[in-house]
Amino acid sequence: MVGQKQGEYIEEALNLKEEKGPFNIELVAGAPDDNNAKFFFSGAMDVLQPYIDEGVLVVKSGQTEFEKCATQAWDSAKAQDRMDTIIAGNYTDGTNLDAVLCSNDSTALGVENALAASYTGEYPIITGQDCDTPNVKNLVAGKQAMSVFKDTRALATAVVGMVDSIMKGEEPEVNDTESYDNGTGVIPTYLCDPVVVTTDNYKEILIDSGYYTEDQIK
Repeated sequence: MVGQKQGEYIEEALNLKEEKGPFNIELVAGAPDDNNAKFFFSGAMDVLQPYIDEGVLVVKSGQTEFEKCATQAWDSAKAQDRMDTIIAGNYTDGTNLDAVLCSNDSTALGVENALAASYTGEYPIITGQDCDTPNVKNLVAGKQAMSVFKDTRALATAVVGMVDSIMKGEEPEVNDTESYDNGTGVIPTYLCDPVVVTTDNYKEILIDSGYYTEDQIK
């Protein structure tokens, strides 16, 4: 669901259903040993891969497989190092990078640092996830287009309810019995609804709700 929202954001922002491009995009996934990272990447690629196949989106680095795009430990510095290399090899001649799919905010932060250090073209659309404080600041400053927000307060409430049910010998509430196959089988899951946060709604979603204060993202 998260990756799908990221892919759909890029699709809409670049108007891929109407425009023929080509648009340049690079892909930055999460940790190779984190099963969630594969789900996020797969969800986004379900949206973006058809445009890559049609040549509307072009990955100039040629790195489109999860293993090539993965970022060990979701580490910002590792994401920055990889993006530094991609920029040096593909975007130093004035070629514009139109979008970077980043699976979460820590990888997005590394990409943003790499762009600030060596990229001179038009600033790309950058996705993220988690609404980490530095990324919300970058979002407000125009350095990140969006971040998918999963309210940890809602998550905590759901977890407490599930644990309480298990302790009572009852079946915990789930709302998805199809999506998450960890290799041993499909795992029943309770999914909290993720929300796309942009400059248009960050105050309503993050500040008015009490998740952050104004001072925290100045």
